[in-house]
Amino acid sequence: MPMSDETWDALKATPIVEIRRRAAIINTIADVSPVTVQGAQRFAWNDSGGQSAVWYFVPDGRAMLLTFDHESELNLYAEGTYAEQESLYGGVPADLVQLVRDRPENYESLNLTDSGTGGTIHYAGGVFWFDGEQWRAAEGFLDHCDQEGLDPMTESGFDYCLDDYLLGQEFTAEAFIAYRDADDWYDTAAEKDEALASVAEIFARHG
Repeated sequence: MPMSDETWDALKATPIVEIRRRAAIINTIADVSPVTVQGAQRFAWNDSGGQSAVWYFVPDGRAMLLTFDHESELNLYAEGTYAEQESLYGGVPADLVQLVRDRPENYESLNLTDSGTGGTIHYAGGVFWFDGEQWRAAEGFLDHCDQEGLDPMTESGFDYCLDDYLLGQEFTAEAFIAYRDADDWYDTAAEKDEALASVAEIFARHG
């Protein structure tokens, strides 16, 4: 299934070092604790309402991105099975998938359990990975969407889950606060200024 979404194109056009920087900054702004999983750095975002983006950056330069919209048809945690969820990771290298197998649950990623083996896997609606040169959508994810007649970008919550990363746009403290201000985050100029000071410190910390 074609992936022509503007955010998807922006992700593919952004250097992986910049993606990692943005992921680390948004992770800090969202007050999510960074975690190391088998040498991979995990960063995440959530909106406190059931939507999330989870990134894994491995030392060899590859990465994996999981998005989740709890109100979509790709919420297999609510309606699906372990086998269906595992199938969405089809085509992703086994060592990347291993980062979400038999791991403790967290706010962004609950587990589905294989009733036969007791093994677990983190849920995800959208599954994407970076092979060191380019981003790809997981073949299993695309196949499932094709079989069910689902739009992969819409049902995975891809746009919404990556909004805060301002892909394809300037990413500075000022730009981030302007983005939130346009979304009516701040009631007063003083509140906006306070937010800018806090966010500017986070941007400075991450270089």
